[in-house]
Amino acid sequence: MSEMKIETLYEGRFLRLVRDRHWEYTERTNSSGAGFILAVTPEDELLLVEQYRLPLHARTIELPAGMIGDDEGFKDEAIEASALRELEEETGYRGRAARILASGPVAAGMTSEQLHLVQITGLERVHDGGGVEGEDITVHRVPLAQVHDWLERKRAEGLQIEPRIYAALYFQLRG
Repeated sequence: MSEMKIETLYEGRFLRLVRDRHWEYTERTNSSGAGFILAVTPEDELLLVEQYRLPLHARTIELPAGMIGDDEGFKDEAIEASALRELEEETGYRGRAARILASGPVAAGMTSEQLHLVQITGLERVHDGGGVEGEDITVHRVPLAQVHDWLERKRAEGLQIEPRIYAALYFQLRG
């Protein structure tokens, strides 16, 4: 393998565009990765969030998620702690335990960013959720037995469905 020759083409507040030899890709400027959360309520409901995503110009259905270490106050935060905090901010559910189910590249040909699928258990609802200032998040509690039909209805309504939901369901069904 030849030597890396990384050149920064552009750096913004959140992303950096770089070139390594013949390939261009993005890096996060203030994050050590992204946590995506598998959380099922005591009533066997999968927690999902809906929000408008500027890059897609569309509303999406996603797993609760967040950047790890993207805020100065959380620079050294562990993946599990970040996931617990993000779940509560976005959905209003506090969890007792978190464990990493899988880690790997978000989109290997486009970004160096790593994702971590984290399962959170021991859920207790403590507020309505909706995210922090500047976020407009709708929380959905979807019965596991109906999740596939529910997702198809949302797709038919014009929402985009984040495929990581299906990866999370694989781990949920696997037990």
